[in-house]
Amino acid sequence: DRIIQTRDCGKSFCTMAEARVEDGACTAGEPKGPVPNTGGKPVCVLVLGMAGSGKTTFVQRVNAHLHAQRTPPYVINLDPAVYEIPYPANIDIRDTVKYKEVMKQYGLGPNGGIITSLNLFATRFDQVMKFVEKRANEFKHVIMDTPGQIEVFTWSASGSIITESLASSFPTVVVYVMDIARSVSPVTFMSNMLYACSILYKTKLPFIVVMNKIDIVNHSFAVEWLTDFEAFQDALAQETSYASNLTRSLSLVLDEFYTNLRTVGVSAVTGQGMEEFLQAVDSAAQEYETQYKPEYERLKKEKESAENQEKLRQLDRLKKDMGAGEAVPMEMAAPVRPDATPSHSKAPEVMLTKDPNEDDDLDSDDLDEEMTEKREEGAFKAFLESQKAHPVDKQDKA
Repeated sequence: DRIIQTRDCGKSFCTMAEARVEDGACTAGEPKGPVPNTGGKPVCVLVLGMAGSGKTTFVQRVNAHLHAQRTPPYVINLDPAVYEIPYPANIDIRDTVKYKEVMKQYGLGPNGGIITSLNLFATRFDQVMKFVEKRANEFKHVIMDTPGQIEVFTWSASGSIITESLASSFPTVVVYVMDIARSVSPVTFMSNMLYACSILYKTKLPFIVVMNKIDIVNHSFAVEWLTDFEAFQDALAQETSYASNLTRSLSLVLDEFYTNLRTVGVSAVTGQGMEEFLQAVDSAAQEYETQYKPEYERLKKEKESAENQEKLRQLDRLKKDMGAGEAVPMEMAAPVRPDATPSHSKAPEVMLTKDPNEDDDLDSDDLDEEMTEKREEGAFKAFLESQKAHPVDKQDKA
């Protein structure tokens, strides 16, 4: 029932896809092996983007570039619906979850099948974390390719679980890939920036906007729009629709978002801009260590403190519901003088004995009745004597 199937590839236990990569690396005949990671934990790069923006091709290009530098990354594919991937994956969700079987078994459509597949995979994501942690010293980067339906990963519960699990253990960077060729219109460009802003505020992690396909359209116009508000307003002047008026208002709101935004222009086909992208990743990883990690630790401590206070509050409420009373010792206490100090020592045991001269049938009730009878008998005798001393004639009485 293990969700990650493993086998021994001669070095260590790894996934089936990872074993294929290592077997291929062993037979490639490279003169030198990969450079181990001596700088600590690897940087997790989470690649997001709209369908058709070139995420998978971008991951393939980054993977090839890092292999050329003898620093191969640890690659994870999280797209269960992709037919084939152009890069070797160490962990592939398709080896674990069968996308078409999920659709057939649960009666789902394409998007529902992807969400359910990711949810099933997220239930055992701790095993993926163990694989990454076990080989953390061998890699400098962990690259994760996500489904083409970006909303499936960014807004589903499984996407939050995967993102938070990575960010809690490794420096994590979110990369948003946008198609610059389709963003020449100010309205389309603004919609991309809104999506990027929403992802940033949801993940709360270091963020990089990758403007892909610069081999088709140069991204200099987009950089100018981000840095020069007047240039973007001039481009919007040619638009007269309602969307342009809304975009003009939103540009004022996102002006602060543009201030600290990292943008890199790359071409996944030619490899242009790969060095700039890796530099931006290193800068974002440094930002994670200096800003995001302390904030995460602070929030974690606040959460633990709040949970402890809630437990104490519930315990006090339970004590009040049960009632608070004084503890009474179940033992005989010796008589205490008024001036004596209380003692918590155990009182001596008291034995109750019976007087041998006491009648067995005599009790307190019998004593009370006997005293009453004696008083009544004495009173009656006194009445009779008074009658004898002063006789009364019957005639006088008449």
